[in-house]
Amino acid sequence: MIKRDLYLNKIRPFKNKQIIKVLTGIRRCGKSTILEQIVDELKKDGVKEENIILINFELEEYFNIRNIDQLSNHINKLVKNNHEKKYLFFDEIQNVKNWEKLINSYLAKKQFDIYITGSNAKLLSGELATYLSGRYIEIKIYPFSFSEFLKYKNLQNEKYNQKNKNKDLKHKNIEKYKREYKIKDLFYEYLKFGAMPSTLAFEDNEKIKLFHDLYNSIILKDVVQRNEVRDIDLLDRIVRYIMANVGQLFSANSIVKYLKKDKVKISTKTIYNYLSYLEDACLINKVRREDLIGKKLLNYIEKFYVVDLGFRQVLFGNNEGDIGQSLENIVYNELIRRDYNVTIGKFRDKEVDFVCKKNNQTVYIQVSYILADKTTIKREFDPLIKIKDNYPKYVITMDEVDMSRSGIKHINVIDFLKGDII
Repeated sequence: MIKRDLYLNKIRPFKNKQIIKVLTGIRRCGKSTILEQIVDELKKDGVKEENIILINFELEEYFNIRNIDQLSNHINKLVKNNHEKKYLFFDEIQNVKNWEKLINSYLAKKQFDIYITGSNAKLLSGELATYLSGRYIEIKIYPFSFSEFLKYKNLQNEKYNQKNKNKDLKHKNIEKYKREYKIKDLFYEYLKFGAMPSTLAFEDNEKIKLFHDLYNSIILKDVVQRNEVRDIDLLDRIVRYIMANVGQLFSANSIVKYLKKDKVKISTKTIYNYLSYLEDACLINKVRREDLIGKKLLNYIEKFYVVDLGFRQVLFGNNEGDIGQSLENIVYNELIRRDYNVTIGKFRDKEVDFVCKKNNQTVYIQVSYILADKTTIKREFDPLIKIKDNYPKYVITMDEVDMSRSGIKHINVIDFLKGDII
């Protein structure tokens, strides 16, 4: 498995600090692997294996640990009677009732460096956040980015350059062409099946089964059981509606009307509850609209994106057919992976796909499949042209010909995903 340096670089500054490192993200996105990679780094730094305790509460051998008394007893048996620093790694900690009380107690002893993971976005919400206030840092973990996907496929830039540095120009150009062709081929694989780490080693038919199994596990464990949902069929209908309409403006009333055709009655409150549960399970992300003139967030109308397009392919089956929606989903996922706070921009009667904010800077982005004609070019560029501030503005498409104009930069989606243009 590749090193997840994007996340390891965020964790390393807090190593050996009196702060809890909390990794959250959808099931099977690689949280456990990141914990193992941290453990490997500690061992290389000279930390004794006896001072490292790693517990995955999803494994059968730890099914008997479900409350803090059981966990405390287990830890006490493992901790040697010395004053050396201990490193605690708790994977899927939400399976232990009242875990935050014991974790807070360990932190207060100053002998422990603590790392935990959870498959719920609200692992540290409400009372828990108050209980551990100022004593934790949350790092959100996502499925592979396209760059990580290429690295997994042994196509990262560094390896290519190293292999080719002593070849003549003709051979370099041939190798470069082959590599670019392969990257395009892999992009369409990424577009279709996403990059959940646990699925990448398998063929398409096996991936489909794995995604179905993973989806069912998420729905059962992280949505139905956690929130005591009774109507699983209704929940599944809502998920499939969201998958079919990623990147489309959405309101709860639109689902009410959709279900009404099948004579299914449901309140908007129930819909919003179900959507909240799906967000908490890290399966989907909600993006709110922002009035760019009034500088305020708008209520009720929003968009949703799926955490990995593989789920959409399996449940809806048309990632390549609805390539515009899929591209928008990919770009959104990459933006939040790069720590942008993302909203949809409303500017008078125009819409900007993404308004991205980070470190007091703003970036405006439009996403389209291809700029096929003057009408499409006008539709994508006009909203950005009308915004008169000096922040960077981009149009991201599949086109390979640069159509930048009016101070707005046009970039290819693969170039965006591979590099650090934005």
